[in-house]
Amino acid sequence: MVAVRGKTVLVTGGRRGLGSALVDEMLARGAVKVYSTARESYSDNRERVISLPLEVRDEQSVAALADSASDVDIVINNAGVLLPGSLLTGDFDEIIATFDINAFGPLRVTRALAPILAGNGGGALVNVHSVLSWLGGSGAYGASKAAIWSLTNSLRAELSAQGTQVLGVHAGFIDTDMVSAIGLPKTAPAEVAARVIDALEAGAHEVLVDDITAAVKAKLSGPVEDLVFDLAH
Repeated sequence: MVAVRGKTVLVTGGRRGLGSALVDEMLARGAVKVYSTARESYSDNRERVISLPLEVRDEQSVAALADSASDVDIVINNAGVLLPGSLLTGDFDEIIATFDINAFGPLRVTRALAPILAGNGGGALVNVHSVLSWLGGSGAYGASKAAIWSLTNSLRAELSAQGTQVLGVHAGFIDTDMVSAIGLPKTAPAEVAARVIDALEAGAHEVLVDDITAAVKAKLSGPVEDLVFDLAH
């Protein structure tokens, strides 16, 4: 388990939504420094927060991030994109971008920062998945979240030797701009962030942050044709 107090943290996509709530929660729990990234440079006025540009699709940008965050103890891969077009008829460039940002992006960040975590004592890696990791019908978005779930499980095994805790986060709909048009119950970002950090500090490997996520996971041993949610509609 990794206690936040006294640690240096990196949150990708920390400018808004869940990422911003995670930054706030880390600060509230005593992090000495939080790196917060966005695709473009921006000013973050929160005390103890250092904003950094990051394009997760670009190897040079990720390498620059690693150079700037050489003291990091906890890495949270939160940055993502929601493009729920059909796998059969959707724009293929958008499908590629979805996988590149939601799955390969966190992997690039992890590969660059894993040696830093090892050098700083092991620390922790947190990857944000989705309940849609387990549900069909959400096009490239759901498929990309299934991919990052699998990547996280393999990274947990690979990073165990260096003492890095790996936490996978599964959530339903969080009340952010990304899903504002979806008329379903949503959980406040601050509440999700608190549950994520509770799980991190408890030494957990996985956290299900809401009832719908727990209910869907309980059905994974059942018929696969029942595991569908049509995000496009």
